[in-house]
Amino acid sequence: RYVAGMPGLPPDEVRSFLLEDGHLLRLATVDADGAPRVVPIWFRFDDETDRVLFTPRLKSAWWADIERDSRVALTIDEDDAPYRKVAIRGTATVEFEPGRDDEWRDTYRSIARRYTPDAFADAYVNATIEEPRALLSVPCDPGSVTTWRMPVAGEDPAGVWADRYYHRKPDPSEWVP
Repeated sequence: RYVAGMPGLPPDEVRSFLLEDGHLLRLATVDADGAPRVVPIWFRFDDETDRVLFTPRLKSAWWADIERDSRVALTIDEDDAPYRKVAIRGTATVEFEPGRDDEWRDTYRSIARRYTPDAFADAYVNATIEEPRALLSVPCDPGSVTTWRMPVAGEDPAGVWADRYYHRKPDPSEWVP
């Protein structure tokens, strides 16, 4: 889904961006008091099922939030230009309840390897093997995904904002320093 006036990412670019190592997922949930909670976490995009996979430990506060209300919002972005961003709203599905870790541990290992060297990821998984985790997923379907990036050379520099934010959209010549 594109935002009018702003450059977005077509589906193939969304897929390749989500497959790149190192981007953090920021997960938004609602706690028991109705307050928002946002946590940066590791994730993996499963391009066979078009689902974002992530895992809470049994005692994490955001796992309790999702057990109570499975509606979530995810953002995945980058720190460098063109500042690509993917936002997803959806419902978290429990693929594996905590305690069934043996059935999907290789998936967890693959998530850890996206962020750390293989040897450290293996040591980390092995050192925390007794800590029950759940495996969760959120679909990355076009109706729930919004993307954005900064304009690049040759694009309208006014695309830095969505059309709805402008009272008067500047002419591209006004952006020349």
